[in-house]
Amino acid sequence: MSWQPEIDELARRRAAALLMGGAAKLEKQAAMGRMNARDRIAAVADEGSFREIGALAGFAAYGEAGDMTAFHPANFLFGRATIDGRPVVVTADDFTVRGGAADAGLHRKLTDAERLASEYRMPLIRMIEGTGGGGSVRTLETMGHTYIPEIPGWEIMVENLSNVPVVALGLGPVAGLGAGRQVMAHYSLLVEGVSQMFVAGPPVVAAAGEVRTKEELGGAHIHAGNGAVDDRVASEAEAFGRLRRFLSYLPSSVDELPNRGPVKDKRRKGEDWLLSAVPRDGRRLYPIRPIIEALVDRDSWFEIGREWGLGVVTGLARIDGYAVAVIASNPEALGGLWTAATARKVERHVDLADTFHLPVVHLVDNPGFLIGRRAEDEATIRWGSRALTALYQASVPWCAIILRKAYGMAGSGHAPADRLRWRLAWPSGDWGSLPIAGGLEAAYRAELEGAEDPAARLADIKARLERVRSPFRTAEHYGVEAIIDPRETRAELCEFAALAQRALKPGVRRRGLRP
Repeated sequence: MSWQPEIDELARRRAAALLMGGAAKLEKQAAMGRMNARDRIAAVADEGSFREIGALAGFAAYGEAGDMTAFHPANFLFGRATIDGRPVVVTADDFTVRGGAADAGLHRKLTDAERLASEYRMPLIRMIEGTGGGGSVRTLETMGHTYIPEIPGWEIMVENLSNVPVVALGLGPVAGLGAGRQVMAHYSLLVEGVSQMFVAGPPVVAAAGEVRTKEELGGAHIHAGNGAVDDRVASEAEAFGRLRRFLSYLPSSVDELPNRGPVKDKRRKGEDWLLSAVPRDGRRLYPIRPIIEALVDRDSWFEIGREWGLGVVTGLARIDGYAVAVIASNPEALGGLWTAATARKVERHVDLADTFHLPVVHLVDNPGFLIGRRAEDEATIRWGSRALTALYQASVPWCAIILRKAYGMAGSGHAPADRLRWRLAWPSGDWGSLPIAGGLEAAYRAELEGAEDPAARLADIKARLERVRSPFRTAEHYGVEAIIDPRETRAELCEFAALAQRALKPGVRRRGLRP
């Protein structure tokens, strides 16, 4: 009278679920150079830590006697696991079952994964391949009717952006709702040559008269370059490594503060080459990334969004072991001018920092917004105003290192104006409502026209104004809090990072990241 027959049936169903889409589909997946869903989970989670939820969910067929004759598992897997010892929610689309289409899924599994992350305050990992719950024409024939579209669970996805870290790895073709899930994340990436992302795939687009391959339509290079995803990588293994790095800087939820990492080089002295890192000639460009790496803890720099919004460099790092968000002007891209894309990138990174309580370090060399017809076509002023709004709404401690230029409305985005700011200027600092060189002839037209030697008078005017624009004159009027030797910058940042911990407060911010 034991329950052994049911235990045997349980074992049979578990075994059927592990077969996924069957041997042929699994072989095809491997031939395309992509791991299957269960192998991905094993690669991401700490060994032996994954506990699947809903493993027996799927679609069964039964004979006349009521015995199960066939079983096809649902194509969405999820459960709890640990990554580097931290509890997380891991999800993976199974492309071997109907290519990840909706008619092979059970939508409640997807929403329960989101709810588990939200209610139990755990980071959420999405490994996406296929439509990820999107529509399928075959579904309509099976149902026998159509329906007005809606997305149950979208609200919880929005809520998660304000509460827990969400990472989306596009590991194959991603379309429809799968693409929506891909971008509704704090950090997302695609694998070069393997992953593509589109609102609708090539067959649907071809019906509208545009014939494209998957790569031409939505290759990783396209979306890493336009900001739809944050990064592209060369392999799934690299994707998993970047996932772990990203999570290492963040708390498990907004109810916690980021952990302090190992302190490897607290006593590291400032490097002498920083004295000449910024050229005396304000028209000369220079690389910003070596400066970042000289200021943060060794090997801690983790850049995000390298291929888009090129006027700034953004990423995460540690200073004296403390996690910080870094924004740095990039003079090598249009001199550091803010384009519409640059402004969107700043907004996104500030929101990330404010959501997860990361102090901001801003290295500033900003000559202003891009001007001209391109700027107007791209609505630069709207996107720039959104970036400034995010920046002024931020509540985390903020330290601006003014390397060189800070001009105009965009230059005012060096730090929130209505809070206590740490503003440390290098002697190369150069700021104002507009560059002096751009308005000299117009401002002094009458004086120049009346001069016996206009060229000499112009040179004299320039010399006078050069003395006025000295950063030391600004410091005299407390227009900047400190001017420092560039070699002192790391020591100052270590002090800032430590004191910033006193001002950080866990909890939900007024708004989370704007997707």
